[in-house]
Amino acid sequence: MSAEEHRQKAGQKPVTLAIVTVSDTRTPETDTNYMYLEERLESLGHKVEAYRVIQDEPDQVEAALKDLVAIPQVQVVLFNGGTGISPRDTTYDVISRYLEKTLPGFGELFRTISYQQIGAAAMMSRATAGVYKQTVIVCMPGSNNAVKTAMENLIIPELNHLAWEVVRKG
Repeated sequence: MSAEEHRQKAGQKPVTLAIVTVSDTRTPETDTNYMYLEERLESLGHKVEAYRVIQDEPDQVEAALKDLVAIPQVQVVLFNGGTGISPRDTTYDVISRYLEKTLPGFGELFRTISYQQIGAAAMMSRATAGVYKQTVIVCMPGSNNAVKTAMENLIIPELNHLAWEVVRKG
């Protein structure tokens, strides 16, 4: 089957997601990424089932991942923040240890698109995606522009397809 045939089989059913903002400074009141993500996803008919703001601490990233994949209806978990190379950026390090299958193309494509927007600084992003416990996990940088870039160019166009692929049989 072609990718288009897979997209058609996946259909347009609502996808249930969880959102995690990894930040030492944002709060639910100041989290503009969450505000954008919730509004954008719900405008497309999807459901945000859970939301967390956590500090960029490995134990908090790990706990959020494990808690959210344990919610049966959550199909996709979106992490934003903590994907850079500073000492405080630990999201990639924690999440990459748990991914059972990786989607290297997500990070590659994200950095390619980012390079067109911001130049060589795009190489510092450790954006990644994969599957853990039949749940799609996506880790993107925490800047507003990076979240919108990842969502509009990569995640939204394939969201139903991603959610369908990880649970389909045969």
